Amino acid sequence: MSPLSRLPRIPGLSNSPSSSDSSSLQSQTRSERGFPDAEQSLYGSFAAKGAKAAGFLSYLGSRNPLPVPIKEDDSVWLLDNVAFRGKNGTWEAEFVAAAFEGEPSARLVDSVGDVARLLGLAKGSSEEAVVEHRIKPFVTEILPGRQAKIDFNKSKQIRLSPGGRNGISSDVRQLPHAANGSLVTSLADVPDGTRGILEMKTKYAEPDGWAVISDVDDTIKITQTSDPTGILRTTFVADPTPISGMPELYAYVNTVLTTEAPWFYLSASPYNLYPFLREFTAQHYPHGQLILRDSSWMTIPGLLSNLTLGTREYKVDRIRKVNTWLPKRKMILIGDSTQSDPESYGDICRKHPGWVKLVLIRKVTDIAAVGSEKKNEPERFEKAFEGVK
Repeated sequence: MSPLSRLPRIPGLSNSPSSSDSSSLQSQTRSERGFPDAEQSLYGSFAAKGAKAAGFLSYLGSRNPLPVPIKEDDSVWLLDNVAFRGKNGTWEAEFVAAAFEGEPSARLVDSVGDVARLLGLAKGSSEEAVVEHRIKPFVTEILPGRQAKIDFNKSKQIRLSPGGRNGISSDVRQLPHAANGSLVTSLADVPDGTRGILEMKTKYAEPDGWAVISDVDDTIKITQTSDPTGILRTTFVADPTPISGMPELYAYVNTVLTTEAPWFYLSASPYNLYPFLREFTAQHYPHGQLILRDSSWMTIPGLLSNLTLGTREYKVDRIRKVNTWLPKRKMILIGDSTQSDPESYGDICRKHPGWVKLVLIRKVTDIAAVGSEKKNEPERFEKAFEGVK
């Protein structure tokens, strides 16, 4: 018997997937749950000025000939990653960094007030203080054209490309050798006074073995992705709460696969939520690389639309990128029925036959949160995985 066949049973978790057309289900849920009205009521309140003084060169992204070094009053985020073997057999990894001003814009007060009003929070309450803390990444000016440097494991300096219009840089860089499963810590090479997430971790993963790609929202974390006020409350007010039983399941899977296996946490949330989600996954789940959207940067309406529009295409694209890194790994995909996970995973199984060895879908049974009973009908799962062997 395979070790994976002994997985503990979690209520609502099934490995016999489902679905009908995900786009129509998303549209139906958005209409029934009032997403357009919620987005319209928030529109404009959260967008920071963005790209000030960046000029035309910021459109060039990594080809910008005049990058600006990180300054002492900037804020920088370094995102954890997974190292893989490149085409020539050397170790490589994709490095993602984001640059912001050190302090939020003057719109912070208005932004907090708008969320508090929509959620019915009392002015001056402790909940409003939580909102203020969590909303800061949405109202802090991005800094296009900034160029970050990383002191990788105290052995190599890595210079990243300048960030684009969204303040994000993304580069594949070669790395020094390390053993399979090694978890290496690196620091941002920045002036004193620079704020942000200045420490990152790199997990080394050889081509062979197992790996896990897991959805985040309503798979491992309660998000209420089918309700706009639910998303805002669980994101900006409530303590982040794991789905019952999932931390135990993931700890078991991590033990069965050995701790050398890389984990990827794939969410349709924007990068603004990286610190929030990184802290949550680190507290409850095996270490892994968070993969988030870089679109709709710096808007709360963008947060709502990111989680409810185009999720199928987005997730397929990101999973296919992981396939280019680790095409020989035996993959486990874990998701839920609230959004497009069944359809996304079915697409991947058909596009890369044999790569995915197991799909687990958590069937969410709180219909009020799901938004449509159709999301849990057997016909949905049968269509989503049609032709998958």
